[in-house]
Amino acid sequence: MKGLAGRVVLVTGAAGGIGRALGAGFAAAGARVAALDGRGDALDAVPDAAFRVAVDIRDAAGIAAAVERAEAALGMIDVLVNNAGYTHAESLETTDAAAWQAEIEVNLTGARNVTTAVLAGMKGRRRGAIVNVASVNGLLHLGNPAYSAAKAGLIAYTRALAVELGRYGIRANALCPGTVRTPAWAERVAARPAILERMRRFYPLDRVVEPEEVADAALFLASDAASAVTGAVLTVDCGLTAGNRPMAAEITGEDV
Repeated sequence: MKGLAGRVVLVTGAAGGIGRALGAGFAAAGARVAALDGRGDALDAVPDAAFRVAVDIRDAAGIAAAVERAEAALGMIDVLVNNAGYTHAESLETTDAAAWQAEIEVNLTGARNVTTAVLAGMKGRRRGAIVNVASVNGLLHLGNPAYSAAKAGLIAYTRALAVELGRYGIRANALCPGTVRTPAWAERVAARPAILERMRRFYPLDRVVEPEEVADAALFLASDAASAVTGAVLTVDCGLTAGNRPMAAEITGEDV
């Protein structure tokens, strides 16, 4: 991908399904990848990282120290991909105060913590690219209300970064994946083995997203090929947010 060779890329949530695809994609493009994840044992299985650090993204001081270590090892961060995230509270009824706080902290405040830690270097060099992995849940309700609120906030934060930091040559964009075939779905699949197959009917492309497809979009937004793109929200969702096929079929009387 244009302009990524030799760049230093920090990926959060690097040990997850999308995180590993991001690491592999950036490494294949010639970048040096700093892998950050809260699960230290899982980081050992991230093969494409030039540097690995285990830290909780809710810990602002710990994040600042981790970024300092990464930059000492690899050089200043050129690209930040805020990919870390999680959700367990499925509905409003199951979202108590503790669940709300935890999911906002990981999915939104954590991204701010990491971004804050790399901004001084980016501003000083007057260049940088930030890719925030949000979700289609930030655009429409699909369950998981705390997660959705955090991802909507992440989209708004992305726009704030783009507008206020553009004068420093820093670009910020958001990715909104739909359902992605990752290990994060293991619990749901264990409970309902046919769930991913059943969900296909909601996607115009008749399938869910693969992790590598999210990574490809992130590489584009981070690269010089997107040098004039900032403040954008790019859906990688197999058409989910374009419209509802089953509903359209009900209206038209056609088969789904």
